Amino acid sequence: MKIQFIVVGKTAQSYLVDSIADYTTRLRRYITFDMEVIPELKNTRNLTTEQQKEREGEAILKVLQPGDFVVLLDEHGQELTSVQFARYIEQKMQTVSRRLVFIVGGPYGFAKSVYDRCNDKLSLSKMTFSHQMVRLFFTEQLYRAMTILNNEPYHHE
Repeated sequence: MKIQFIVVGKTAQSYLVDSIADYTTRLRRYITFDMEVIPELKNTRNLTTEQQKEREGEAILKVLQPGDFVVLLDEHGQELTSVQFARYIEQKMQTVSRRLVFIVGGPYGFAKSVYDRCNDKLSLSKMTFSHQMVRLFFTEQLYRAMTILNNEPYHHE
């Protein structure tokens, strides 16, 4: 199984780019992991919020493959502890045959078409974080999940 992380727009701050790259490198010791960046929309001044979400949604749906298990990182998703998230990943590793795809949407969230395509929704917190920060938090939590599943000392209870 492969884990794919899809994000809308490139990560702007260099300290986030470096940290995400560090966790991505660490993750590859355990799993096949790739991050795919969908280009940010251009010339959005004349678009409504809904139109922006629809266009981003079309771009997201184009990169999904048949058989993908799609998980949206969404404020209305289920919240898990780090240990629960590790067990979630473990269960998906046993049941998902192709790709486990996690998606962070654009600044206004997801289009209805993306919600209709998803299989699950997870929330990283009740707090609101920038989409840039969510990328770092997710990659760190995925790395933490891998260390929990491998009984390594990164996570302390």
